[in-house]
Amino acid sequence: MTTLRWLVGCGLLVAVGTVLAQTPAAAADKNPVVVFETSMGTIKIELYPDKAPATVRNFLQYVDDGHYDNTIFHRVIKGFMIQGGGFERGLREKRTRDPIKNESRNGLSNERGTIAMARTSDPDSATAQFYINHKDNKFLDAKGTRPGYCVFGRVIEGMDVVDRIANVRTGNVGRFRNVPVTDVVIKTARRAK
Repeated sequence: MTTLRWLVGCGLLVAVGTVLAQTPAAAADKNPVVVFETSMGTIKIELYPDKAPATVRNFLQYVDDGHYDNTIFHRVIKGFMIQGGGFERGLREKRTRDPIKNESRNGLSNERGTIAMARTSDPDSATAQFYINHKDNKFLDAKGTRPGYCVFGRVIEGMDVVDRIANVRTGNVGRFRNVPVTDVVIKTARRAK
């Protein structure tokens, strides 16, 4: 009986030790999540640093710096995407850091609910602006020698909010097209606790 208790006790210690040993590693492997509190609801986005390390680092630096707070979704096209991260109300452009290298050849596709970096025709011109795909937009993926738009995460909660934003009334303001008539504001963007 004593031997049985000793073996059971050792087994429990090994099991507890194994769980404790795995906990920090499991926490370290967990993908970061960013929470956007918007004027239309909450959007949670899981990021993929294993697929787009420089892009995720860049995005999280903007999040940690508070860059996205009080910015707007300045370009909204239903059935395509919602774009934000670069302008405050009144279409006042925010200053950004230097552009980053395009990581669009990472195996991720511009599918509904994914987040990707916005850029100009220069593949390596992305800074702070991003978009969330409202539908599958695989034509934005890299193909052959053509560079794509870098997907670096996915909405894990709040696609209903993305849908609501995609359905707002839009118009043109000066050189800007597809601008929401009523501002859709990113009140805060924070890493999930």
